[in-house]
Amino acid sequence: MNVEICANSYKSAFNALIAGADRIELCSELAVGGITPSYGLIQKVKKELDIAVNVLIRPRSGDFTFSDDEFDVMKRDIQFCKDLGCSGIVSGILTKDAKIDIARTKELVALAKPLSFTFHRAFDWVINPVEAVHELIEMGVDRILTSGQASSAVHGLELLSNLKKASSDKIIIMPGGGISEKNIEQFKKEKFKEIHFSATTLHKTIEAPEVSMNSDRFFDETQIAYSDLKKLEKLIALVK
Repeated sequence: MNVEICANSYKSAFNALIAGADRIELCSELAVGGITPSYGLIQKVKKELDIAVNVLIRPRSGDFTFSDDEFDVMKRDIQFCKDLGCSGIVSGILTKDAKIDIARTKELVALAKPLSFTFHRAFDWVINPVEAVHELIEMGVDRILTSGQASSAVHGLELLSNLKKASSDKIIIMPGGGISEKNIEQFKKEKFKEIHFSATTLHKTIEAPEVSMNSDRFFDETQIAYSDLKKLEKLIALVK
């Protein structure tokens, strides 16, 4: 079973290499499910570490329905990863009614070639997962990263197994989400070809600051944050 490590930093990517992982999914901000890492991080990992690098292409946290401008950013990020010689792209777009955005996902898959393409955990929000598997097969997607539409892959194991059967080996179903040494043998027993986990540990670096830079209101997946035009105009007018 091939192992993909969700690496959120250079150190995580380095540790994945030393530990013997087959591949990493490079991303940032695990707290929001991951977003596209910086160009500097992608370049450093690709240049200095001898490991297959798949890069998460997700321009922001929140939902998986993106504006035209966000879609343009995603395409630019994919081209950057291609130019660097990365191994694969990890991405995905949904419609507002929780279906695969076929047209836009097709465009991303085509742009990513010849890199491999993984449809990420946006899959866990689709309303008809079996139908979605067949749609992604038709698009030429190589694998699906999914927890089986559950809070963790072990809780979604039944659906994961059903999706693997439905795929008829035409696409890789890669379990991810809450994989640990307590449950990893269950996935090996079910003969999944690949598995995804981060093996994250938290390391305290400083005492809690008096002024926190975190904001709970930005962690609501049902909302996205942007600078409001009317507020900007009012405040800038007051300054000018």
